Amino acid sequence: MSGVEHAGEQLELDGLPVPRARRRPRGVALADEQPVARVCIDLPPQHLDRLFEYAVPATMAADARPGTRVKVRFGGQDVDAYVIERVDEAEHDGDLLPLRRLVSAEPVLTPAVARLARAVADRWAGTLTDVLRLAVPPRHARVEAEEQADDVPSVVPVSSTSAWLPYRGGPAFGQHVLAGGAPRAVWTALPGAVGERWPDAVAQVVATCVLGGRGALVVVPDARDIDQVLTALVAAGIPAHRPGARGGAVRLAADDGPAVRYRAFLAALRGQADVVVGTRASAFAPVRDLGLVVCWDDGDSLYAEPRAPYPHVREVLALRSELESAAYLVGAHGRTVEAHALVESGWAHDVSAERSVVRRRTPRVQALTSTELAREGAAAAARLPTPAWRAIRDRLADGPVLVQVPRAGYVPAVACGRCRAPARCTTCHGPLGLARADGVPTCGWCGRLATDWRCQECGGATLRSVRVGSERTAEELGRAFPGVPVRVSGARAEGGVLATVRDVPAVVVATPGAEPVAPSGYAAAVLLDAAVSTAGSALGLLPDALRRWLAAAALVRAGSEGGTVLLVGDAEERVTQSLVRWDPVGLASRELAERVELALPPAVRVAAVVGRRDAVLAVVRRIEVPGLDVLGPVPVDERSPGALEPDVRAVLRVPRAGGNALARALAASMAVRSAKREGGTVRAQLDPTELG
Repeated sequence: MSGVEHAGEQLELDGLPVPRARRRPRGVALADEQPVARVCIDLPPQHLDRLFEYAVPATMAADARPGTRVKVRFGGQDVDAYVIERVDEAEHDGDLLPLRRLVSAEPVLTPAVARLARAVADRWAGTLTDVLRLAVPPRHARVEAEEQADDVPSVVPVSSTSAWLPYRGGPAFGQHVLAGGAPRAVWTALPGAVGERWPDAVAQVVATCVLGGRGALVVVPDARDIDQVLTALVAAGIPAHRPGARGGAVRLAADDGPAVRYRAFLAALRGQADVVVGTRASAFAPVRDLGLVVCWDDGDSLYAEPRAPYPHVREVLALRSELESAAYLVGAHGRTVEAHALVESGWAHDVSAERSVVRRRTPRVQALTSTELAREGAAAAARLPTPAWRAIRDRLADGPVLVQVPRAGYVPAVACGRCRAPARCTTCHGPLGLARADGVPTCGWCGRLATDWRCQECGGATLRSVRVGSERTAEELGRAFPGVPVRVSGARAEGGVLATVRDVPAVVVATPGAEPVAPSGYAAAVLLDAAVSTAGSALGLLPDALRRWLAAAALVRAGSEGGTVLLVGDAEERVTQSLVRWDPVGLASRELAERVELALPPAVRVAAVVGRRDAVLAVVRRIEVPGLDVLGPVPVDERSPGALEPDVRAVLRVPRAGGNALARALAASMAVRSAKREGGTVRAQLDPTELG
């Protein structure tokens, strides 16, 4: 070592790494502080699911903050990207390309939502890009440029827990939320009068959270439920958010249109709104100081995301609860097996009412099975047996009567009138149905009219109904009760889904999930075709049937007020008895015990890999996880574009503790497939809702 030191020279010690020189793009002045941006590019290939480094030009130094949208150069084209973080030094040894353009200075991706999106991608073997497409709505420049709220006082909620008093653990849950805690509960809701129904209970616990100085997020299945919660929030002292003010609640739903949706998103992002109430995608809403997440009716099929990586809202909110230390509440009139598993594992507490309270709050339920109707003789085979007809007639004097039908349309399925073989389309072999009494049979798959249909089994040309829909049911009830208004509620009905009906004598025919609310409750409800609701072998079939029946029965007045519910048909005995006893927890507990014994979800974690046989086998062979059990592959009804043979499905099963390892291995295998550009098509899904 030389004894002469040059001024300003940094000495180096043997064995220490030499500091890496920062490499700057030629001709581009970079930001003085944190000149390196790590971004998530909006490209779908699985092997690109990582952060890429770009240089931050000095002109973007102030605005290219974490969470902003930018344009970057990748693969010879400009692509969209999100800035995830800014750092001082790059990990890449080569030259960095500069960010091309700042799309918006609005940091639409908060650090909390970015962590949640990464956790969701990891749990369901997806990519961060796919999750961000679900989490962040498309930009609306005009809305983004609108003036922000003035600093005016926030709204003051009403402090009340009256709707929670009948539930064991209900008041304690609210007190814990008010104190800033993060309790977790699974709630079995009961019917009740105005002020005691599920929207009122949700609004009260949300108001408690806001009183404690934190924000709240409520996710519900559809727009009708959003309206019910927002109305209840007004009664709890939380009005709708007004532009230019602070506080209140916003609705966040894709059906409201891009401008309205983005305005509500920005109100939550900027901390102007304390509460967000929305549908599936709102589970990622950027609520500031989040203190409570609520999922109502977690068994609804609308909560299962149909796009990759196929997350479920119930689990997304559970992840968010843990990541942000927020209280967690999942509630319904029924109880899903997955929600009950949270209670059995000790992760969440049960919030439900004593049996005496259940009996006082619920209507009288009677099952009209073939055994119960045996004394009716030939009339027992009628779709609307005499006791049900009599109940409708007698209760119409006190108000509207609800009739739930499991299928929409007129006659969704028909069969040969001679040999009873199902009627099929001669072109695509899809099922034939009738849209009206004098209509021509129409294929439910390709839409072709079967004007000259003949049975391929016996040559017969006559048709008979196999399944009767809501429209045909309404027509029959109109003849059975002349002079009584008959209204139909459903997505395919002429008037659409009705939100409410008046407290006047009327017959309301609705499909599951489309039942309108009667302000004072229905005088009675008749649940038709019970056997149809429990026919099949789908996983979760019985709890889902009970959930649909309880949702309709909860709209009926209490038994002390004459409220009556009749279940018509020979449904599976366990679910029938659970409805009569109003015991969804008991059914969920028995179902969970069976699934543990049979190694079915949620006792285990399962992945389904569907596609061409050679492509599926290539993906599965690369997966090595302790305890892995591979079932299949077996043929499925789907067919890849251009394929001559049906696709196959392989089911991968591991113990619950190995779920994260399975997700990592599956994601890695799909990334290899993407990088090697292997042929064929493959769709991988963790925790599929259906395995059949």
